[in-house]
Amino acid sequence: MDVFKLKSVDLQSAKNQFNHKTNGLSSSTLVLRRGQAFQILLSFDGRAFDPRQDKLVFQVVLGPLTVELPVSGLTVSGISASWSGQAFSGTGEQSTMQWSATLERGIPNPNSPRTISVLVLSTPSASVGVYSLSLRAETRTSVSTHSLGQFTLLCNPWCQGDSVFLSSEELRDEYVRNDFGLLFKGAPSNCVSRPWSFGQYERGILDICMKLLELSPQCLTDRRRDLLNRSNPVYIGRVISAMVNSQDDRGVLLGNWSGEYRGGVNPSTWSGSADILRRWSESQFRPVKYGQCWVFAAVMCTVMRALGIPTRVVTNFSSAHDTNGNMVIEEYYSELGKKLSLSKDSIWNFHLWVESWMKRPDLGQRFDGWQVLDPTPQEISAGMYRCGPAALRAIRDRRVEAEYDVPFLYAAVNADVHTMIVHDGKILSSETDTRRVGSLICTKCPGSMKMLNITSQYKTETAYRPSSEETTRVTPKDVFVSLNLLKTPVVRQNILFNVTVTNNESTHKELKAHVNAQNKEYNSNPTNTFWEAHYDLKLAPKETKTFKHEILSSDYASKEVREDYLVNLAVVIEDMKTQKRTLASEEFNLISPTLTIQIANENSVVVNTQQTATVTFTSPFTVPVNGELTVMGSGLLEEKVQIRLTLKPGETMKRPVQFTPEMTGSKMLQASLMLTNLASVLHGFKSINVIQA
Repeated sequence: MDVFKLKSVDLQSAKNQFNHKTNGLSSSTLVLRRGQAFQILLSFDGRAFDPRQDKLVFQVVLGPLTVELPVSGLTVSGISASWSGQAFSGTGEQSTMQWSATLERGIPNPNSPRTISVLVLSTPSASVGVYSLSLRAETRTSVSTHSLGQFTLLCNPWCQGDSVFLSSEELRDEYVRNDFGLLFKGAPSNCVSRPWSFGQYERGILDICMKLLELSPQCLTDRRRDLLNRSNPVYIGRVISAMVNSQDDRGVLLGNWSGEYRGGVNPSTWSGSADILRRWSESQFRPVKYGQCWVFAAVMCTVMRALGIPTRVVTNFSSAHDTNGNMVIEEYYSELGKKLSLSKDSIWNFHLWVESWMKRPDLGQRFDGWQVLDPTPQEISAGMYRCGPAALRAIRDRRVEAEYDVPFLYAAVNADVHTMIVHDGKILSSETDTRRVGSLICTKCPGSMKMLNITSQYKTETAYRPSSEETTRVTPKDVFVSLNLLKTPVVRQNILFNVTVTNNESTHKELKAHVNAQNKEYNSNPTNTFWEAHYDLKLAPKETKTFKHEILSSDYASKEVREDYLVNLAVVIEDMKTQKRTLASEEFNLISPTLTIQIANENSVVVNTQQTATVTFTSPFTVPVNGELTVMGSGLLEEKVQIRLTLKPGETMKRPVQFTPEMTGSKMLQASLMLTNLASVLHGFKSINVIQA
């Protein structure tokens, strides 16, 4: 029988995706990592494959780019037959994509003598994208072509030749495969951890992430060039940084810091990336309303991890936004302690960005490793709202000439703060603080739900200059003033604090105290004053006095649903004789009560077996509250659980929720309670280790 015809093709999806560490990623295609071989089984009708008269050639197509892979390495009767194929682009130019297809040697299967196994190997620098695969079978008398389907090719941090290679399995698990995390917010002295579901394994998310690349201005302008550049994670990161915001393109999120969120979603209510990415896709790629810095960063982390690039979310507390590039942030206060909006510069209480792990051949080996990327639209970089990748080493060493956006990020963690008290355009006093900005930089600790302090990776001790406190010890002020919170501020509870004033001189002092509290958005200067106090005080020589203050919760309550209650508190001490002013200020967050999640049989949560979680909360509020409880968990719950409820003061809520884990490994169940009448969002989470049956 001389018939030689392709009967069937088996792309070995389950086996290949397990070997490529892509199992669990949801896509309409086979999902693979570059630089690693994958197996294809080919079965033929009629006679078996004979390399002396038959030739098999795979064709791999990425847009206008094509590479042909003749199957090689065949040995029959001691005679080796192979073909060396060239890789060509759609324009006839030789491409940088050099792949191979090799017959897998092994014992023939007696049950399938007409089935062969071929290993197809991509290069570690192959472009990320969705490829089409076909096979051409040539005999002495015929040529036939067969479409084999598509596969999605990702970066490979397990491959030493890949520029995103990460040597630690623990870090690969954390920064590529882990689908949940913590976002740190608040203030350095009182951080709060916010749970977030990155959700890269949820239905259709990988395909949506690939769509970001396809819809980028770079791809729409010059598709061939864009596809070739996708071999480089530096380029990919720059594209994704721009596409997560919608300032210049059909990006995912529209930012909103106005406090008015009609027509969209309050950024505080988002708890995961998958909902946002699906909304973007289902709306025909119109921007989702609305995002703020932690939402932009978390969505970018999802996309980068899905693409195979190790990524973590980082919080910079007291993050400077230097608009004029002078590395100095100017702050102005009135003589009564009110912070004024006289400068375009600002200090964000916290700001979140991402770091991605990759080599930097454009900068040199010493700049390999973590690179900062910021998708929050703040400043234009080469014509678009994007930021990075800036090598962490370049930021720390103030290599401001290094690409990309190092000066902006250096200022974000190292700018000086020049604080002035002004009246009628006249500066009454001024101070410079060289340590306040970038006072704490942190991320989630690998393998745990704790904070990892990475400030030293951005700043070196040798770069520190003497702080204003150290200067004070050398040259004491006439009058010293300080603020001290008496307990951790909690939402809906009164704020208690002390003002302590010391007379450092040997003469009596007649003074006036002006204490001012303002509402504060995390990313801008304070707005209105909601509480103030003014009083006279007299101090004997070398005397210290302390004054206790209390701000009622009714004074600062907001009508808008918020999870970040921030307060700017300042006191100005005025010397009635000399007219000198001394300022002390502090910005702090009011923490919200937390929800508790308990798991029945917590140490034996088994995959594909129904489990029960109970969400518990006792209301500390003095009035009845009502709202909606939402429970979600990627890989644990297929759909969110939403429950309307009302709680009396002191009442305890216990709500059981059934869930069935779909994957083994570490997962997170999270709950949020949005209170409508008290304008608060409460959170809770529980990490769960799902084991095999």
